[in-house]
Amino acid sequence: MNTMTLWHISPWEFAALAAAALLVGFSKTAVSGANTVSLAIFAAVLPARASTGVLLPVLIVGDVLAVLTYRRHAHWPTLWRLFPAVAAGVVLGTLFLVWADDGAVRTSIGAILLLMAAVTVWRRRAAVQDAEPDAVTTSTGRIKARSYGVLGGFTTMVANAGGPVMSLYLLSAGFRKLGFLGTSAFFFLIVNVSKVPFSVGLGLIDGHSLLLDAALALFVVPGAFLGKWAVTRINQRLFEQLVIAATVVGGVQLLLR
Repeated sequence: MNTMTLWHISPWEFAALAAAALLVGFSKTAVSGANTVSLAIFAAVLPARASTGVLLPVLIVGDVLAVLTYRRHAHWPTLWRLFPAVAAGVVLGTLFLVWADDGAVRTSIGAILLLMAAVTVWRRRAAVQDAEPDAVTTSTGRIKARSYGVLGGFTTMVANAGGPVMSLYLLSAGFRKLGFLGTSAFFFLIVNVSKVPFSVGLGLIDGHSLLLDAALALFVVPGAFLGKWAVTRINQRLFEQLVIAATVVGGVQLLLR
């Protein structure tokens, strides 16, 4: 029995999933947050809860490729500051998944993403950006890091939608393009791998989902190379605009589905 028959998906639906997997690779090495579109495609083709389990290993493949590409540009003080809050958010997200239905998950995360995009745009218009990220060195910066960390952990656990949350945090912290990509690459590799036991425990990852992942992972690689080629041709201002736009699109899609 082949993978498509096992999941009862048509060739056109598999093609949509393959395109979403390619977009995952692109988002990991070019425009972080764009994979919210992939999230929407996966949830449209597969059952909503099951789609999060299928998407997670695909995201991890993209994370590995992003780390290999941008490993020298990570800002580890920011990562260490974020991880405890993210862990708390993952636990909260797991508890939320125990009782929440698909509609509650989509509405909550869509609203959070749109609100945070609006706040980020407002803050960036009101503040002057520094050349180096320093958001973790002040008490206000630490509170912001913890707030975004909890939200990022929560959204990444319940719908693999933590990308836009952390993208907005890194932009608001003043990260330039390569530092942004390097820091987010390590962040999501560590966080997504840590989510695997929770997803297995919830029944979101099993042998059937991994078979589909094995087929879809092949499409992540060309997407990552395409992203690496594109990122050198995108200036900083356009890069930031694309990240925020991808966040808004993802939030609207979650609210409208």
